[in-house]
Amino acid sequence: MQPEDLVRDHTIYTCVMGSRAFGLATEDSDTDRRGVFLAPTPLFWRFEKPPTHVEGPGEERFSWELERFCELALRANPNILECLHSPLVEHIDGTGRELLALRGAFLSRRAYDTFTRYALGQRRKLDADVRTHGVPRWKHAMHLLRLLTSARDLLRTGELTIDVGDARESLLAVKRGEIPWPEIETRMARLAAETERALPGTPLPAEPDHARVADFLFRTRRTSALQTHPDHQVVQGVVRAGHVGQR
Repeated sequence: MQPEDLVRDHTIYTCVMGSRAFGLATEDSDTDRRGVFLAPTPLFWRFEKPPTHVEGPGEERFSWELERFCELALRANPNILECLHSPLVEHIDGTGRELLALRGAFLSRRAYDTFTRYALGQRRKLDADVRTHGVPRWKHAMHLLRLLTSARDLLRTGELTIDVGDARESLLAVKRGEIPWPEIETRMARLAAETERALPGTPLPAEPDHARVADFLFRTRRTSALQTHPDHQVVQGVVRAGHVGQR
């Protein structure tokens, strides 16, 4: 089975990400699509395993296999967590709805480290641009401010909201280069400090709910195996072909 076939035939969830999901789209904005596919369980019984991710089909589209997606979400990967909270869902089936119902299980205080680490990496790139060209890449500066705000609010409330809401116009002004870089630096420093202050009292748990996610993944794999090979029997959580006890 080709990677593109997995995306076409086995996608459980597709959403729009990027500026359109963040409420920052303009006339020239691309439509970035992200998705999750469920590779049929029997494909894992071969030496050659299904891909953990697939680019395409089509431009600006990227998908993860369900298990890989869950692994990254449990690690509080910012891009993955935001994908789970996109307000623009284009396709979803029953398994996808179960995945979205688990959004809270993936959230934990780990987000402070992962969001902060990602933000620091982006800030270093902006500083390098300023040293080299005298100005940052304004679009990247806008998205870093958005990310820092999202991280702060997540730590404060325990909920991840990616649409910028009323902050749209002020962020677009950053993108257009209308805000001086020193003022943007001040905003970034303030947001980082507010995020750090929010950590001790955050309602987020110390760790994600691994057990709930593992149970969901197990049930999904088992259902896939039975649907693909209805003559198989599940005995004590193991899929076996033919009669029980057959040698």
